[in-house]
Amino acid sequence: MLVLLPPSEGKAPSGRGAPLKPESLSLPGLAEARQAVLDELVELCAADEEKAREVLGLSEGLRGEVAKNTELPTAGARPAGEIYTGVLYDALDLASLDTAGKRRAARSLLVFSGLWGAVRVTDRIPSYRCSMGVKLPGLGALGAHWRAPMAAVLPEAAGSGLVLDLRSAAYAAAWKPKGEVAARTASVRVLHAPTRKVVSHFNKATKGRIVRSLMETGAVPSGPAELVEALRDLGYVVEVAGASGTAGASGTAGAVGTAGAVGAGKPWMLDVLVDEVH
Repeated sequence: MLVLLPPSEGKAPSGRGAPLKPESLSLPGLAEARQAVLDELVELCAADEEKAREVLGLSEGLRGEVAKNTELPTAGARPAGEIYTGVLYDALDLASLDTAGKRRAARSLLVFSGLWGAVRVTDRIPSYRCSMGVKLPGLGALGAHWRAPMAAVLPEAAGSGLVLDLRSAAYAAAWKPKGEVAARTASVRVLHAPTRKVVSHFNKATKGRIVRSLMETGAVPSGPAELVEALRDLGYVVEVAGASGTAGASGTAGAVGTAGAVGAGKPWMLDVLVDEVH
């Protein structure tokens, strides 16, 4: 199983660890594209703070993030699972998983990034500021920059099992599963049950809890239909978008796996319904 996650906008400090070793990062097929972004980002931030702030979409209060980017080649590096913070990562709480859960997370979790493309949670990186929505003066829009390298690397990383896609739209644009990989991909939308609307906090926190549940229990669904069953067994209320007659948390899979549930060669779309997040 491969779980695709968005990064967090805010990040923990780099700390005092050894600096980044680009050659040590997972998915070495992304190395050239990573270096191109890193080089231009550092040059931009070192040359013109105001322009860099504008390009990165930073407010006056975040001016210090520009200076932080200039130090990326020499800044201390920490595991990505410690660098990324925020609602989803607080709910996931990687540090408190037991040893087996941490091993599962190291194998399964892949965090997308405007700067790095995608990294494992064990990859050591410095704290940085560069979202996928950034358009660098030289390389252009990062979403487009990453598409070709991702298309070459991600299908192999996906292996032959389930791909659970929890990315936000900006990061999903960098790689869209196709063909048989798409057929075993499931995207999740979290809805506030009373209103049937997406609410940011519910969405992020619930996605973090879902990933934690899977890492804790060791559940390894072989495909989207099995994921629906696994999540229902874990107490989540799950519906398959486009399917009629799907059951709730205590029900059976219902229409999951019927021809009307999803289109051939397309990712499954799952709705997880929540009343509140504690």
